[in-house]
Amino acid sequence: MSLARKHRDRILASQMASAPVTESGLSPTASASDAGTPAERAAASIAMRLQHDLRRLKEIQSIQRKIETKRELLPAYADWVAGLLEGGRNAGVGVAEDVLPTIMVWLIDTGDYARALKLADHVVAYDVPLPSRYERSAPALIVEEIADAAIRAQTAKQAFPLEVLEHVEELTADADMHDQVRAKLQKAIGTELARTAEDLDPTKPEFVVAAVRALAPLREAVRLHDRVGVAGQIKRLEKVITKRAESAAPDATPDTAGSTGS
Repeated sequence: MSLARKHRDRILASQMASAPVTESGLSPTASASDAGTPAERAAASIAMRLQHDLRRLKEIQSIQRKIETKRELLPAYADWVAGLLEGGRNAGVGVAEDVLPTIMVWLIDTGDYARALKLADHVVAYDVPLPSRYERSAPALIVEEIADAAIRAQTAKQAFPLEVLEHVEELTADADMHDQVRAKLQKAIGTELARTAEDLDPTKPEFVVAAVRALAPLREAVRLHDRVGVAGQIKRLEKVITKRAESAAPDATPDTAGSTGS
């Protein structure tokens, strides 16, 4: 795609997102020739591209190949999405309304969490609807997709960015969702904090601080869903904290002061 086309997409997307919302609008299946303004024609074109790419992805069975394909497809949408974000509150409205939340999910799937969270912030702030195929609210999807990605990494003994998990926790704090979904996020946060604690010297005071900090989300995860699978982590942390407290306590010695003779 030429630089001129990329710039044009960004400008037209911004115009589309900043335009007043009307009762009428193009259907997601409208062709580019059905649209009136340049922005509407561009929106119809990007919507058609997305439908084509979704059909292509549906034909792929391998999860890894799907991820690789999404990574290849993402650059074609980057300028349109950037324009939508610049345009403001109507970024999820109109003929191409599925584009922004779909790209958000693809970015999560491909591990581009920084860009995904920029879109997530907008989706949650402006209550952008998800395509019906996701069958969840946007906050629930964001929490579950990020938490699942973190848990997969942690299960493979790999670190996951704690700032991403905490960003999602703050972003979705007021959203209504199933307790099991939120428990996954608390598990992921607690597991990452526990991993950080376990890298510290258990004889040092900072270990206890880190371990206590990790216990809070792990216990919250259990409160939300008692089968979340963190009982072993909690037990290990509590055991080490107790051992550290006992070793730090002064030795108790009997009072032998005084004498019995004169």
